Amino acid sequence: MTFRIFTFDNRCIPAMQQVRRLYLSKPEWGKDVREGKTFGVLIWEGGYLAAFSGTLGGRTIQPGFVPPVFDLQRPGSYFLQEEAAISAINRRLASEQVTPREVCDLRHERKVRSHALQQWLFSQYTFLNIKGRQATLAQLFGNVRIPSGAGDCCAPKLLQEAFRRGIQPLAVAEWNSRDDSFSPPCTTRCRPILAHMLDGIDHEPDPRMTAYMAIADKLQTLYSDDHILVVNKPSGLLSVPGREFYPSVQSITGCLPAHRLDQDTSGIMLLARDTAILANLQRQFENRTVHKQYQALLQHEMPVGSEGEITLPLRPDFDNLPHQIADHVHGRKAHTHYNVKENINGHAHLILTPYTGRTHQLRVHCAHPNGLDNPILGDRLYGTSYIDHRTLYIVHRPSSIVHLMLHASHLEFQHPVSGETIKINCTPKWSAHQG
Repeated sequence: MTFRIFTFDNRCIPAMQQVRRLYLSKPEWGKDVREGKTFGVLIWEGGYLAAFSGTLGGRTIQPGFVPPVFDLQRPGSYFLQEEAAISAINRRLASEQVTPREVCDLRHERKVRSHALQQWLFSQYTFLNIKGRQATLAQLFGNVRIPSGAGDCCAPKLLQEAFRRGIQPLAVAEWNSRDDSFSPPCTTRCRPILAHMLDGIDHEPDPRMTAYMAIADKLQTLYSDDHILVVNKPSGLLSVPGREFYPSVQSITGCLPAHRLDQDTSGIMLLARDTAILANLQRQFENRTVHKQYQALLQHEMPVGSEGEITLPLRPDFDNLPHQIADHVHGRKAHTHYNVKENINGHAHLILTPYTGRTHQLRVHCAHPNGLDNPILGDRLYGTSYIDHRTLYIVHRPSSIVHLMLHASHLEFQHPVSGETIKINCTPKWSAHQG
C-alpha cells in the first residue's frame, strides 16, 4: 500500500483527535498551542506515534510523543556546555570593564566556538531509512546552507522512531494547533531529509514537486553551441538553486547563468558552458554592453505611443524581504525606459528596456506611485490583482496564482569566442491574444 505523507489520509483522524485531546489538557503547553505548534502523527497497523516540532513547553521531550532525532537538552551534553560558554562570552562583551583588545579577542572566540558548535551539531543528527542506512544533516544538505531547525520537524522524528522500532508506516499527517489546518512536510528543512528517509518505501509523489516539474518541462532551448546556451525560461521556474531544493535552469541544463530572471518572470536567459565563458559574459553585463528588452502587460490602460524614463533608485526592504523599495538616499541607481505599444482588453502592453539590473527593477518601476503607478499583471509582490491569462480578465484573489505577465523578449550580446553579435528574440505566449 502506498505510504501517504504529502496529502491528507483520513485514517489519521482518530490519532489526531487523541493527540489534540492530550495537548489541550495541558495548561503548561497552552501558549505554544495558541500561538500555533505543528503536531504530527504516524499511523501503522498496530497504532500510532505522535510528535511535535521543535520544543513543546520549552522541552525537547514530553510524555506521549516520540523523542527528537538528537536531544539538544540532554543534561551535561557538549551542546549545553558550549552554549553556556558562548553565553558567558556575550555577558562579558556587555560588561563595561572589557577593554577594546578584549572585545576583539572575545568576538573572535565567539565566532570560532559558534561555528565549531554548529558543525558538531550537524554531525549529530543522523537519520535512518527503512533500509537501515544512515546519513547526517551535513551529508544530506551537501554544500547547501543547513537551515535552522532542520531535523526537528514532525515527519523526520516520526519516521526515525518508526524505523528504530521496525514499524511499517501507513501514513503521516501534520497540522497546526492554531487552526487545525493540515500541512505537508516543509520543503526548506525537510525535503533533503525525507528524500533519504523515504528511500525504499512505496510512497506517493509530492504534488508540489509534480506541479513544479510540469513547469520545468516547458524550458526551451533557443540557441546552443559549444560555449553558450540560451533558453526560454517559463514563469515559475527558478534560475538558480534555491532553499526549497526545486530544480532550476542551472541544475537542469548543467550550465552557469550569466544573469538571472525572477522566478515569476519568463523569457530569455543566457548561460555559459564553462567558467571562462561565464567571466566574459558577466563582464559584458557589468559594462552594460548587453541590450535587453522585456514585454509586459499592466493592470490599467495607458496612452498608446507614450514613452519615458524611470530613474527611481532602489534598495532591499530589509523589514519585508524580498521586496524592494525606492530610496533616494540609500538606494542604488536604477534606470528603465518604457514605451506603450497598445492596449489589450483594458491593459497596457509595454516594451521595457532596463539600463541597470536591480532586483525587481521593472516590477517596482511599474508599480510605484512615482513610477508608472500601474503594476504588472500577476505581480504577487507589488500588484493588487491577478490575471487569468487565458482571457486577459482581472480576477481578484484567485484560488491559484497565475504567472507574472513580464517576459524577457530580446537579448543582444557579443559571442564570447567568435565576437559575433548575437540577437535573440522570443515572443511571449500571451501576445497571441493581441489583435
